Amino acid sequence: MADIKRIVIGMTGATGAIYGVRMLEILRARGGWETHLVISSAGLVNLKYELDMDRAELYRMADFTHGINDIASCIASGSFKTEGVVIAPCSMKTLAAVAHGFGDNLISRAADVALKERRKTVLVPRETPLNLAHIRNMAAVTEMGGIIFPPMPAFYNKSDSLRAMVDEGVGRILEMFGVDACGLYKPWTGLGG
Repeated sequence: MADIKRIVIGMTGATGAIYGVRMLEILRARGGWETHLVISSAGLVNLKYELDMDRAELYRMADFTHGINDIASCIASGSFKTEGVVIAPCSMKTLAAVAHGFGDNLISRAADVALKERRKTVLVPRETPLNLAHIRNMAAVTEMGGIIFPPMPAFYNKSDSLRAMVDEGVGRILEMFGVDACGLYKPWTGLGG
């Protein structure tokens, strides 16, 4: 048990529920990680619409689940040690909350905790085009030490499926936390490699 690492995964109402779901699948398969999941009500709507998955099915994929309004949850405190937080997908509302320290729910509070404790904080925004408020909020999170990771596929991999494109983004994000992403995507080796 001493080698188990904890990670918080937040899922919001932006499109791209597959990113959070795929992270949970990979972390469970790799082992050595304890997942703490929080999903917003809008995230549940997208989960059902995009993946035809319900809350119970998603919750079975995580080690621990927390209610969106459970500010008394263990993940709301910096004394609860985690490797950090990934919000995938991250709505512009949640981005704004994180950028301005507005911990009005457990997802934005968990991100706020990770930032104040200098833990890895990765936001996966799903919006296009971006307005100036979005860009400024991304800059604010970056200035606080967070990482903005829009899920943009690398076309040099010549991926032939949506699953391969998702796995590339998920693999690169999880590698930031030290998760072995072997087999999820092909790293760039240059034109000669």
